[in-house]
Amino acid sequence: MPRTASRWVFGYGSLVWNPGFAYESAQIARLDGFRRSFCMRSIHHRGTVADPGLVLALDAAPGACEGLAFEIPSRIAEETLEYLRARELISAAYLETMQPLALADGRRIEAVTYVIDRDHNQYCGGLPLEEQARIIAQAHGGRGPNAEYLFNTATHLVELGLRDPELDWLVARVRALQAGADCPQTKERDRIAADDDNQGGTDTGK
Repeated sequence: MPRTASRWVFGYGSLVWNPGFAYESAQIARLDGFRRSFCMRSIHHRGTVADPGLVLALDAAPGACEGLAFEIPSRIAEETLEYLRARELISAAYLETMQPLALADGRRIEAVTYVIDRDHNQYCGGLPLEEQARIIAQAHGGRGPNAEYLFNTATHLVELGLRDPELDWLVARVRALQAGADCPQTKERDRIAADDDNQGGTDTGK
């Protein structure tokens, strides 16, 4: 019997370092006509409705985005898509699309690719990098700190040889904010420490 064609998935953010599914192969790929940016407010995984974080999405723009293309065996393609839809379409801010990719080995394939829905209320394209950094430095969601998401993505892209200047800048700035007095987490830690000192100073030993 002829071999059934595999399904491909394009990862450019957390899928690069935490795909969460089995795959047959993975290789660097380029998608033209889109750029990776923190253009989606996260109200579940890396933030809350009251205090949204930011996650990466693909926004239509001149240029290209490099990431990883995952080859999914046909026998598990449908269950993999079900997993991805539960993970990526939790608030319907992404659109599931098929996009043409250029693989590092010269092949051209089509891959399932999640891009931002510009009409969705979580879309926030065009935020200044400084504002992005301040949001990411303090936001926290169901899957942990927003900064962890940034650091993991940037680190793994560097390991793949895919440097992203904006992400590199954000990493440095978020680390500086978290270490500095203008970070909300630092202010809260200092406030708690001051309260403890004050209580200690009036302790009568009872």
